[in-house]
Amino acid sequence: MFDFTPANRPTIYFVGVTTGKSSIMNVFPRWAKALGLDDAVIRGFDLPLHAPPEQYRAVVDFMKRDPLSLGALVTTHKLDLFAACRDQFDYIDPYAEKLGEVSSLSKRGDAFCAHAKDPISSGLAMEHFVPPNFWKDHGGEVLLLGAGGSALAMSLYLTQQKFAGNMPRRIILVNRSLPRLESARRILDGLSPHVEFVYKHQSAPVDNDALIAALPPYSMIVNATGLGKDAPGSPTGDTVLYPKHSLVWEINYRGDLIFMYQAQKQAKERQLHVEDGWVYFIHGWTQVIAEVFDIPIEGETLQRMSDIAMEMIGGKA
Repeated sequence: MFDFTPANRPTIYFVGVTTGKSSIMNVFPRWAKALGLDDAVIRGFDLPLHAPPEQYRAVVDFMKRDPLSLGALVTTHKLDLFAACRDQFDYIDPYAEKLGEVSSLSKRGDAFCAHAKDPISSGLAMEHFVPPNFWKDHGGEVLLLGAGGSALAMSLYLTQQKFAGNMPRRIILVNRSLPRLESARRILDGLSPHVEFVYKHQSAPVDNDALIAALPPYSMIVNATGLGKDAPGSPTGDTVLYPKHSLVWEINYRGDLIFMYQAQKQAKERQLHVEDGWVYFIHGWTQVIAEVFDIPIEGETLQRMSDIAMEMIGGKA
């Protein structure tokens, strides 16, 4: 099922669902050249949503044993892969332990390491478009459509102690899978005394629309479901009405992006800021590449990575 041919060059893997459609497969060679990683290549491992544990274990075992397989970025499968392969990691970082997910696999000496980079990359992405003191000044809430790895990472980022006095007063997580929602509850409950967490088990767009309409102004609504990229569709309906002055974040940067287009139709009237997943994509990948190849990517280097990707695919794909 998978191509487990040993790597003959330093290789980073992309573990996802439809990796061949991702812009990173074309962007990475240019990034590698700019970073001085001329021999490095990228390969994809496509697994179905919620794949059997033995598939995750086979992929991880191959990378761990193959000398030139240096690591991977994991998307969509962050929670399932970690649950299936936890005992195969020699080091697990604190974020991965807390969230029960892995987004970055890498090697340090003889150690095979699991990191959860999403609290960092999602935080950097939010810093790009969430105004300073947004929660303190306006008292809005956060609605996370989805309770997977990205939603958990965002929750962890938003409730850090350093943001005391500037946190959303309430974070609502919506998910169609009750076990996943209960898992989120176990991880997030008690995370911060300043933030109320609410968990909603539902999937119908009409029910999500009602939640969105009930939010106060200056809230943030995030599509963290995978709909629009890993599967077609949107978690919201065409008649959804957003609270005024809110932030609407589609964390996907490719796919049909119906959720984003629905919000854009009322952006002017409702005074919304609608953000796609481009900046999240840049930070998500550069954080993992820096870990896998043990090189810094920040400042001017980070901007160069974004510029290269922008030049190649016009900023979106």
